[in-house]
Amino acid sequence: MSDPALPSIIVDDVTKHFLKRKTHSLKEAFVTWAKRKPVRADRFIALDGVSFSVPEGEAVAVLGLNGSGKSTTLKLISGVLEPDEGHVYTRGRVAGLIEVGAGFHPDLSGRENVYLNAAILGMNRQQIEERFDDIVEFSEIGDHIDQEVKHYSSGMFMRLAFSVAIHVDLDILLVDEVLSVGDAPFRAKCEKKIAELTAEGVTMLVVSHSLGMVQKLCTRGIVLHKGKKVFDGPISEAVARIK
Repeated sequence: MSDPALPSIIVDDVTKHFLKRKTHSLKEAFVTWAKRKPVRADRFIALDGVSFSVPEGEAVAVLGLNGSGKSTTLKLISGVLEPDEGHVYTRGRVAGLIEVGAGFHPDLSGRENVYLNAAILGMNRQQIEERFDDIVEFSEIGDHIDQEVKHYSSGMFMRLAFSVAIHVDLDILLVDEVLSVGDAPFRAKCEKKIAELTAEGVTMLVVSHSLGMVQKLCTRGIVLHKGKKVFDGPISEAVARIK
């Protein structure tokens, strides 16, 4: 880890919008095409001038109702998306569990995907081989490790993806709802591991509808509403705003 006085994440006046195309039916789409009319598109503002920073080693929950901009925020921080306005800065290696199975190739086995995903996250072959058994053991995949992952359940996807991410030498961990697909014992194991990582100085940003879980894992909450930041403070107060 580097200087803990410097933020690990800075989101500076970020705005992100998407275009929603307007073709309500096959007939309307055909008429639009036949008449060479432009396809109507409305602009949806997912984030509107959002700013915050996260110090090294802090665990922060991003909360809000569906459509508030939570997942968009994590995707911007992970680099999957780029802001239309403003800037996002991260310091150190980022591991993101943004979607179940993201970064996994369905036609490859679990074993092959461990090597692929770990390499994407910055591990070399020697590091992967040294940690491979620990990754498989934590994931509880067992003999399924040599099956093609397209045959995995969502829970198996999550367990393996999470296990790879936490065995990387990471500085920032982004988690978006993926822990919700695991069973209770595995969720408890993940929560314990996340607590260990934050104690070691890993910075964490969590998106979850499980208010109980974020209260156990996080000390701070950022609440979004229709793309705007409406609260940033102690996790108990943030959770109270959602209930």
